[in-house]
Amino acid sequence: MTKISMTVDGVRYDDDVEPRTLLVHHLRERLGKIGTVVGCDTSNCGSCTVLLAGKSVKSCTVLAAQADGMDVTTVEGLSTPGGALHPVQQSFHETHALQCGFCTPGMIMAAVDLLNENPDPSDEEIREGLEGNLCRCTGYQNIVRAVQHAASTMRTDVPTTPETAQQSQPAQPGASQEVTT
Repeated sequence: MTKISMTVDGVRYDDDVEPRTLLVHHLRERLGKIGTVVGCDTSNCGSCTVLLAGKSVKSCTVLAAQADGMDVTTVEGLSTPGGALHPVQQSFHETHALQCGFCTPGMIMAAVDLLNENPDPSDEEIREGLEGNLCRCTGYQNIVRAVQHAASTMRTDVPTTPETAQQSQPAQPGASQEVTT
């Protein structure tokens, strides 16, 4: 057994795992993160995509022990604690990009990573960014449309609460900043 510690969707987990345990199995079977789907189990389909230290990875190609000390974000961790969907999740819903839904968690996680890197991608860049994720329904048109819609929303997103408005304001020169330890 190997002792590991990782933060998943903002919650720290300490656990003992078999050294050969895949991250996808650890997330689903030990931590209950069933939104991370086991598709092909061979890293071909991308259904198991999660963010590891902010970058999308196929969690069936990563050992749980390799994620020791890292932050993992699953599709469940994208929404706010109040249940508001992430703009990419909302866009998939609004543009009917869900199809049967099996590939959706992986597509969403890959799209979040893509938009973090490139907030204004072309259709071609979206297709390249998602090329490791397969949709068995072949509904790529709506998926590309969803990512474009999410990109637009994220570029023009206006803070909706006083707290988020304050967080989005640049620091004023000479203003004191509170540091939390």
